[in-house]
Amino acid sequence: MLIQELENRLALRAQAGLTRTRKIVATPVAPQVVRNGCAMLQFASNDYLGLASDPRIAAAAKRGVDDWGVGAGASHLISGHTQIVETLEREIADFVGGESTDALTFSSGYMANIAVITALCDQNAAVFSDELNHACIIDGARLSGAEKHIFPHANVEALAKQLRSSRAKTKLIATDSVFSMDGDTAPLDQYLSLAEKYDAWLLVDDAHAFGVIGEGRGSAAHFNLKSERLITMGTLGKAAGVAGAFVCAHPTVIAWLVNTARSYIFTTAAPPLLAAAAREALRIMRDEPSQRAQLAARIAQFRGGCAGLPWTLMPSETAIQPLIVGENEAVLALSAALEARGLWVPAIRPPTVAAGSARLRVSLSAAHTASQVDSLLAALHALANETPR
Repeated sequence: MLIQELENRLALRAQAGLTRTRKIVATPVAPQVVRNGCAMLQFASNDYLGLASDPRIAAAAKRGVDDWGVGAGASHLISGHTQIVETLEREIADFVGGESTDALTFSSGYMANIAVITALCDQNAAVFSDELNHACIIDGARLSGAEKHIFPHANVEALAKQLRSSRAKTKLIATDSVFSMDGDTAPLDQYLSLAEKYDAWLLVDDAHAFGVIGEGRGSAAHFNLKSERLITMGTLGKAAGVAGAFVCAHPTVIAWLVNTARSYIFTTAAPPLLAAAAREALRIMRDEPSQRAQLAARIAQFRGGCAGLPWTLMPSETAIQPLIVGENEAVLALSAALEARGLWVPAIRPPTVAAGSARLRVSLSAAHTASQVDSLLAALHALANETPR
């Protein structure tokens, strides 16, 4: 009966066009990959700077294996906190937050956001969350037991009204900086003003901004934000090309997380070789702006080339370029038609996005060439001409 129930529920998902399957990639991360045995030009990765296969970072990881072995052996608070991780955290804090900040690394951004929200908020707190925030912010708010207030996407006035009426002892505003399925940017400067006015924390999920905007330092640098209330979560598995995440904040906040954040305390530390790789990625992001310039050129090329397409290109100036198609079957058909032409562009459907807003999520990288982006644009225009209007 239990298996039958799951099979029935899976069948209902299939009928709604919501079945998800994993694609097997047999080559390193790059624009050209082999997926499920077929050569594909992919626009599906979050490797925004093309660093995931950078030989310098791979060499740093190999040196990390030689110096530190493979596993950390224990949690950070037992015996797993290595010198190389301590050095990486100091370098992240200097790069992202500057003076009077510390950083703490995590195995994933999901764990990092859950750590911050549950460590700072309890049943006497209130979390104010953008309706399009990533699932880990939503789950962190649920786990904390705090009051949950969802405000309309990037709506400063609605957020101000919610904060003004709240009587919670602790208030935390949580938002993505660059939204993963829309590609737009939150008005963080206005949010920080509200945090100052209403005595709230501001947690910024910089997963899709770190390494890309603010000269690579992320959204705080982009908006020139400085505050003891500001807490930045960034990932090391997207633009940095490695794995893991970090939280950068006032040293007292970081000390509190070390002492109370369950998803930090009760898990084995990440392999130290990843810290060796991440340090090299950080150096490249800091010292070599050419990748960001290349990415900006590909973004401008793609947006200019979408003129005349029947699908709505969302107003994004970031590496995430969504084309709204509408219904699930339509976006699946469009993605499949691109796949038949050797192009991998993922179809994004509910519940990841709202019903009726299924989309192609075109993810651009500094590793893409102009001719590769032209290939995608040519295919989209050809398919548009074949689509009934």
